[in-house]
Amino acid sequence: MTTENPEKSTVVIPEGIRWNHDGLIPAIVQDAHTQKVLMLAYMNEEALRLTLKENKAWYYSRSRQSLWLKGETSGNFQKVVDLRFDCDQDTILLTVEQTGVACHEDYYSCFHYAAQGREFVPLGEPQEIPTLPLGRTLELLAEVIHSRNLERPEGAYTTYLFEKGIDKILKKVGEESAETIIAAKNSSVEEIRYEVSDLFYHLLVMLEERGVTLQEISQELLARKK
Repeated sequence: MTTENPEKSTVVIPEGIRWNHDGLIPAIVQDAHTQKVLMLAYMNEEALRLTLKENKAWYYSRSRQSLWLKGETSGNFQKVVDLRFDCDQDTILLTVEQTGVACHEDYYSCFHYAAQGREFVPLGEPQEIPTLPLGRTLELLAEVIHSRNLERPEGAYTTYLFEKGIDKILKKVGEESAETIIAAKNSSVEEIRYEVSDLFYHLLVMLEERGVTLQEISQELLARKK
């Protein structure tokens, strides 16, 4: 008589996964924030089960023939944000929040080599983590502003703006627009950077209050592209 492992019974593995002949499936790993591809690894059924159970990325090492938890040695863990299968159910796309760098060579991504003739040339520097693109930064900020609007945490400046209403928000947009113009006239890069950041923030608050998404703004701008 066999006894089912109680830990295994709490996690359901989808049926129909197309494991390869070694019982493995490739997993492409993408950074949730930068949206850059970090690495390619493999999972067996137990690695997938542990990943789903713990929301941390587990893989199967083909060279060592054993399970491994990403970050167990280096501390560079991968918190799972999303896990999807492709249309053939034979590849996983794992979206993660990466602690530190992903590559064992100390680079942010394992894909850090460019081919130049017969040589492989490394790109970037070890431990160098890329800055988020402006568009992604605005998306993340918009998400925070949306949550502030829903939750209205006491003492938060964004809560204060929403509670004061659209007139107060528009007043701040106007003030920050004027200050941005003055900063540009003063030719101060630091001042421009500061004031434009303030303007972007207050514009996002205004969009949230009026129910306009960044996706709608993106569609409008793309429609104007010639």
